[in-house]
Amino acid sequence: MTTTQETAASDFAMDSQSQNVGTFVRNYASRVKGGELGILPALVSIFVLGSLFTYATASRSGKFFSLYNGANLVQQAAAVIMISVGVTFALLLGEIDLAAGWTAGVTAGVLVTALKDGRPLIVAALLSFGAAALLGLFTGYLVAKVGIPSFVVTLANFLIFQGLLLLITGESGTVQLSNHLVRSLMDSNMGRLGSWALAALLLAAFAWSQYRRSQQDPVAYPMSVAGAKIAMMAVPVVALTAIFARDRSKVSTKHLVGFPRVVPVVVVVVALLTVLLTRTAFGRHLYAVGGNAEAARRAGINVAGVRMAAFVLCSMVSGFGGWLLAARAGSVDPQMGGNDTLLLAVGAAVIGGTSLFGGKGRLINAVLGGIVLAMIPNGLPLVGKAVPFGLVHIDFSKSGIKYITSGLILFLAASLDALSRKRKG
Repeated sequence: MTTTQETAASDFAMDSQSQNVGTFVRNYASRVKGGELGILPALVSIFVLGSLFTYATASRSGKFFSLYNGANLVQQAAAVIMISVGVTFALLLGEIDLAAGWTAGVTAGVLVTALKDGRPLIVAALLSFGAAALLGLFTGYLVAKVGIPSFVVTLANFLIFQGLLLLITGESGTVQLSNHLVRSLMDSNMGRLGSWALAALLLAAFAWSQYRRSQQDPVAYPMSVAGAKIAMMAVPVVALTAIFARDRSKVSTKHLVGFPRVVPVVVVVVALLTVLLTRTAFGRHLYAVGGNAEAARRAGINVAGVRMAAFVLCSMVSGFGGWLLAARAGSVDPQMGGNDTLLLAVGAAVIGGTSLFGGKGRLINAVLGGIVLAMIPNGLPLVGKAVPFGLVHIDFSKSGIKYITSGLILFLAASLDALSRKRKG
C-alpha cells in the first residue's frame, strides 16, 4: 500500500511541478522508456526508409528524394491515410473493420454511378455518403446490439460489400469518373501562394492550441515548452512548403507548383475529426469504451450507441477514401478498395501508434503510418535491381518484395504495441 501511495505521489509531483524544456524532455524520455512510444516508431520508420531509399536511388534517374516523386508519394498515401483514419475509430474501441476497403469501393461506385446518371455533384455526394453511413450502421448494429464479434461481422461484410460493388459496376465493368472537381483532388496543385497560405494557417492553428494549453496549465506546461514545440513544428512545415513551392514539372511548357490539392483536404478532415475526438463528449466516451467498456457502462455511457456511431464514422471516412481512390484512378472498377487496401489501412494506423487493444491512439497516427506504408511501394520500384550488402541479387520492384516488406513492418509495429503494453503492465 505504501508503494502505491508513493507512486501516486510521485506521479502527482511530476504533473504539478514547474517545468522547463529540459524537464519536459526528460519526462517524455521517461514515458518512452516506460512503453508509451506514441508516434516515435512511425517517425523513425519514415526517417530510416527515406534515408535508405535516398541512398539506394542516388545514382539513378528516378530518384526517391526529388520534387516530382515527393508529390507522387503524397498522392499515393492520401487514400490509404483517409481509410486508415476511418479504421482508427473502430480500433479505438478495440474492434476491427475488415470491410473498410470495400466500403470505400462501394461509396466511390455510388458516387461515380450517380454522376454518370446526370445527377449534380451535391446529390451524388449525399447518395454516396448516405450509402457509406448505412453500411456503417449495419455493421455497428450487428456488433453493438446483436453482439456478434466485429471480426466475424466485417469478415462477412468483406464478401457482401464486394458483391455490392460488383452489382454497381458490373462483373467486368469500369465506370469512368468525369467530374472535374472530384478528379482535381488528385491531379491539380495549390500553387505557390496557396501552399504558403496553408502552411501559415497550420502553424497559426498549432501555435494557438499550444498557447491555450499553456494558459490553462502554466506550471506543468509553460510557454517555454509551448514555444519549443511550435519551433519544432515550424521547421518541417516551412521546409516542406519551400520544397513544394518549386516547379517540379519535367516539361518546360507545364508548371507543377505547390502542394497537391488533396493535402489541404486531408488536413481539414483530420483536423475536424481530431477536434471531435479530443474536444467533445463523444470523443471522451469513445476512448472510455475502448479502454474499459464495463467501467464506461457503469459510468452511464451509452456503450452500444458509441459503438454504432464509431462504425458509422469509420464507414463514412473510409468512403471518402474511396473518393480519393476514384479521383486518382479516374474510374471505379470491381476491385477498387480490394486487394491490399484494407491491410495497408489497418497497418497504417497500427504503425502510427494506434493500439490494437483499444483506448489508445490519435488520428495523426494514421497519417504518419500511411506515409510509411506509401513509401514502400513508392521507393522499392525506384531501387529496382540491387545487391544489398553484396550478398544476392534482388529485384526490389517485384510485388512479392513489396508485400513482404510491408508485412514485416506491420509485424514489427504490432510487436512494439504488445511489448509496450506488457512493459506498462
